[in-house]
Amino acid sequence: MISADRTVAAAGFILIYAVLIGFTDNYVRVIAAEAGLWQFHLTRSVMALTLLGLLVLPLRLRLRPVNPRAVLARSAIHGAAMLIYFGALAFLPVAQVAAGLFTAPIFVLLISRFAYGHHIGPVRIVAVGVGFLGVLMVLGPSAAGEASLAALLPVLAGLFYAMGNIATREWCPEESAETLLAGFFAALGVLGALGVLLLTLAPLSAPEGAAGFLQRGWVWPSQGFWLWTFVQAAGSLLGVGMMIRAYQVAAASRVSVFEYVILPASALWGWLLWGEVLTPMAMLGMVLIAGAGGMIALRAQAPLPA
Repeated sequence: MISADRTVAAAGFILIYAVLIGFTDNYVRVIAAEAGLWQFHLTRSVMALTLLGLLVLPLRLRLRPVNPRAVLARSAIHGAAMLIYFGALAFLPVAQVAAGLFTAPIFVLLISRFAYGHHIGPVRIVAVGVGFLGVLMVLGPSAAGEASLAALLPVLAGLFYAMGNIATREWCPEESAETLLAGFFAALGVLGALGVLLLTLAPLSAPEGAAGFLQRGWVWPSQGFWLWTFVQAAGSLLGVGMMIRAYQVAAASRVSVFEYVILPASALWGWLLWGEVLTPMAMLGMVLIAGAGGMIALRAQAPLPA
């Protein structure tokens, strides 16, 4: 049982997570050009679980859950969040999807306060507001598009993501990071397999390229798909493991603010890999994001939670 928050350590885990995920997620566009969402999740999960299995003996990992029901519930919630997130990318702008997902810290604060009675002081409330404003500045005007039922899907992903992050600490405090990691990829693998099966029995007409990511069933992909899906599997295995560890050592309402660093990390990789240049507004937004994380880290030294 974790007896005290270790906010600085959690920030380090999240930084590693952001750098890895920022790199691997930049190549989802390459994968989506020829394969489908369901095949991607199934293949990536099989690869990740295989890698994890190979590490069990040399690293003496513990995969058996202490509370199987809690691990199953958390895995299903986090799996649903990622499924909705990647699925929404098929028919919504990336900026709008990302803005919706990063409503998660707001949901974390609300759930922590009203479901678990945790004290949420003004500093963390302001930090979330500052961080979210920074997110909108990084994403640009397109993030504030017209509201629609489809536009609510990324926000739904943010709600599930927040619930899963809270469940990591509240439901699974005695679980090892590798147990939760295995559960996460197993849930996504099962969801991917179900999607592939349904699209095999009742195939849909999928547009060419990334536009057909959601509707596309099983295809015979190129070597590029296998390569970048393996990179995704290995990067996600380590990155998500770091994220899980962060939520185990610090309160979800603190750690969730640090996750804003994923956006500048992704933007940096986008510039290095694809030559995508940030606007001055986006750069100012990243400063606000860093400031939000700093507010939480500094306040963590205070005797009362904030």
